[in-house]
Amino acid sequence: MPGLVTTREAIAAAYGCGTFQGIEPADEAGMVFVYSDPSAGAEYGYTFDGRAEDDEFGPLYLYTGAGAKGDQEPSGRNSSLLTHAEKDRELHLFVAHGKVRGSGAMQQRYVGQMVLDPVQPYEQRWAPGADGVLRRVLVFRLRPVPGSTLDEANPIEPATQDTLIELPEPPKASQPPAKPVKVPQQTTAKDKQTEQHATAQTTANVTGGKREVIRREGQLVTAFEAHLTSLGHTVKSFQITVKGERGTLVPDLYDATDNALYEAKGKSRREDVRMAIGQLLDYRRHIGAPPGLRLVVLLPSHPSDDVRDLLTTEGIHLVVQTEAGFDGFPLPAASV
Repeated sequence: MPGLVTTREAIAAAYGCGTFQGIEPADEAGMVFVYSDPSAGAEYGYTFDGRAEDDEFGPLYLYTGAGAKGDQEPSGRNSSLLTHAEKDRELHLFVAHGKVRGSGAMQQRYVGQMVLDPVQPYEQRWAPGADGVLRRVLVFRLRPVPGSTLDEANPIEPATQDTLIELPEPPKASQPPAKPVKVPQQTTAKDKQTEQHATAQTTANVTGGKREVIRREGQLVTAFEAHLTSLGHTVKSFQITVKGERGTLVPDLYDATDNALYEAKGKSRREDVRMAIGQLLDYRRHIGAPPGLRLVVLLPSHPSDDVRDLLTTEGIHLVVQTEAGFDGFPLPAASV
């Protein structure tokens, strides 16, 4: 029952899972337990975990994956989380809720049954590890299953200051499932009858269109990064936090050799290009705009002539992937 306060030991005794890791699979019970402790990440200087702001699909909880040092990979315990739906395992989320009286053990508050976002399972971010070394982390995106809700407790803490981290390389896009996965149903019939949560249904039943756009965008960035690297260009990115706001901003790609900032889109529609323009202008404000910085929109096909004119009017370059390579690249010589 959501709101129940218990301990890892009690859960382990009931379901046969471990008690020490943040992601604990219980194979025989057909479950995966996730234990979130936002304060643990704060000790290392990042605050990714917690209740995020609702997006177009509704409630969202972010959870940083397993691995205290070095780059986190979608394997091991992280794989247990990534594959829970296709293996028909229920995913249950608990949040640290103070210490057991007279003991150093943490109490755990049950949030509810979740499902990993079937469109974008995780985001890649950069954060210091237990050794203080900057590394990649996987920030998983959890949604309440139909019939469950996600309360407002444990929100992600707003940033206390503006920060800018220059990343040694661009983030690698997560790959959404190739096919829709079976979404576990809430096991408590009473909850299903009394709390019909439409936004969770929307997420669970999302069409393949959104999934394919995200996949196409990731493949586009990866292909262009490989092209730049083959030419000897130095490719990086940035991670931005804004004082008073939750979450992070991460441009798709920064070509340090050309001093060019790229934002990619999986479709070439007007609305996609307009969003890319807004993102580029916002990023430029926060990265200190190196002198001569050029803004570039990267697309999988040519947009309409009027959209091209819009980009030209705003002084933003356009690079389009074609069968022959990338039209619009190399960029025109920078004006003096």
